[in-house]
Amino acid sequence: MDNDNEFNYSEENHFKAPKTTKKSRGFGKTIVFPFISGILGASVVIGACFGIPSIKDKIIGTTTSSSFSTPTSTQTTLDVVNLSEFSNTSINVAQKVLPSIVGITVNYNVNSVFGNSTAKATGSGIIISEDGYIVTNNHVISSESNASYYAITEATGITVNLYNDSTEYTATIVGTDSYTDLAVIKIDATGLTPATLGNSDNVQVGEFAMAVGNPLGMQSSVTSGIVSAVNREVTTEDGTTYTAIQTDAAINSGNSGGALVNANGEVIGINTLKLSGDGIEGMGFAIPINSTTKVISELIEYKEVRRPYIGITGSAVSEEISTRYNVPQGVYVESVEAGGPAEAAGLKVGDIITKIQGTDVSTVQELNNIKNTYSIGDEVTLTVYSNNEYKDVKITLQEQVVEEATNNNATVQQNSNTSRGNSSQVPSSPDDSIFKYFFN
Repeated sequence: MDNDNEFNYSEENHFKAPKTTKKSRGFGKTIVFPFISGILGASVVIGACFGIPSIKDKIIGTTTSSSFSTPTSTQTTLDVVNLSEFSNTSINVAQKVLPSIVGITVNYNVNSVFGNSTAKATGSGIIISEDGYIVTNNHVISSESNASYYAITEATGITVNLYNDSTEYTATIVGTDSYTDLAVIKIDATGLTPATLGNSDNVQVGEFAMAVGNPLGMQSSVTSGIVSAVNREVTTEDGTTYTAIQTDAAINSGNSGGALVNANGEVIGINTLKLSGDGIEGMGFAIPINSTTKVISELIEYKEVRRPYIGITGSAVSEEISTRYNVPQGVYVESVEAGGPAEAAGLKVGDIITKIQGTDVSTVQELNNIKNTYSIGDEVTLTVYSNNEYKDVKITLQEQVVEEATNNNATVQQNSNTSRGNSSQVPSSPDDSIFKYFFN
């Protein structure tokens, strides 16, 4: 009897005893015994094959996918996650990235009504060169603030701890930029392991993400999750808006300045913000790494970020004011700096900038974001609503001059993007009385 019948059982090929007119020699000898012998023989062969891995793999395969039937007529194929592979990914990523992440401790003097004291703050940083350059958040190393009953001075000392190294390295500040919340510091060391930078433009929602840093002073901690969203706009308490990568990987105090990395161990973002409060869980944000590279290079080369500027102050024309006075939404020009690019191009108080390089703008932040993608000396075209008509104005961007703060003008700029004549030095919306004056 052909053993193939043992693996192709059906109603059609089910064994049936043939009809015969000859006298049977015995049911046991002619049917039962051969049938049982065939079963035993096939079992021995299959058992031997499954005992040999290479043969077993060829018989059943080693795939990690499986098909599941749905209640509908459509058959859906789903990938089954191999947890051991996921674990190995996390282990490999952590081992690759941890040597490139540092813990940062900042010392401050605190002057209060109770006297003078010292305080410490902790954060994280990412090694970007083997000779000691480290990128972190500006707010990690620049926490100078004042209140009615205390004042925190600038950092009096910054120390860095490397992975698996008990040595404390003294760090110096290379450059800071509060507009992007980035800073570069340096330690006197060589042979360090710089992080591998990824391409944040290729980040996809749902992909693996690991946050690496120094939360609550607990150095070399990792948390994992996924990318929850990309190009997420987040506005901080001081009104600064960031376009960030959102993740549910846990980010806590002290993680700031650390790395958000992908499954290849490549840095895709710098952990910066998190949302906290009742009903909020797993909402952290990282600055996309692609948006930091130019800033980091300029901080190392020039100690600051050299940005072009237009030479105006302005504010957003809200939808309400736009409707009330029958004017377009855009950036209302409140003042024009003498000798600046805007004056040279003919802009005047009362104009409304509606586009830059053909892209609509309705807020100062949007205008700045696009302007900052250009370089000093570039010519850009602004679409301006002036005297009840639209016109295009060409402006050559100039280098922004940063003024030092003085005791007589304490509000003069503490960051390189809100200095004299820059369009970000404005309220969120224009005074309604201004429009009454110009448009009634």
